[in-house]
Amino acid sequence: MTRLILVGMMGAGKTTVGRELAKRLNLRFADCDHELIARTGVSVPIIFEIEGEAGFRRRESRLLTELLAESDIIIATGGGIVLDPANRTLLSERGTVIYLNVPPYVLWERTRRDRNRPLLQVENPRERIEDLYRQRDPLYRAVADIIIDGERGSGASMANRIEKELVEYAMNGRALCAP
Repeated sequence: MTRLILVGMMGAGKTTVGRELAKRLNLRFADCDHELIARTGVSVPIIFEIEGEAGFRRRESRLLTELLAESDIIIATGGGIVLDPANRTLLSERGTVIYLNVPPYVLWERTRRDRNRPLLQVENPRERIEDLYRQRDPLYRAVADIIIDGERGSGASMANRIEKELVEYAMNGRALCAP
């Protein structure tokens, strides 16, 4: 039974890397944002507009609980999943957490033209990314079993690095999932 969970900032590559890993490891892949869109029939910005960030986070937490009940899955979480202490506990207890750590200037390059990022629809989105990174980085690190620094790597190269880290992780007697 394998349960891998990718955490990190928006634009870190969780979806791209997660899909690649799932293909290589023959596991189901679930992207939390895409799952929410499929279930609600509306985009993330619309959920934010109607329910606010708090409503979105409640939906995200319920979905995380459902996905973590599955086995043989790779989950790409939303960037803010770690804000809720209950989510951090679930992440730590129910799977192997991989933090894709990408510096804010790279995140800015990757997300600056994306209008589907509600938290970046502010006067200074670059500053917002830097603020979010400062707030969230310690939380990602607190739940992470493995940290992958991914400044410029492609999805395939990051997946290669994760596979190597997972082998080492398992060789050190750690399971790739929790109960």
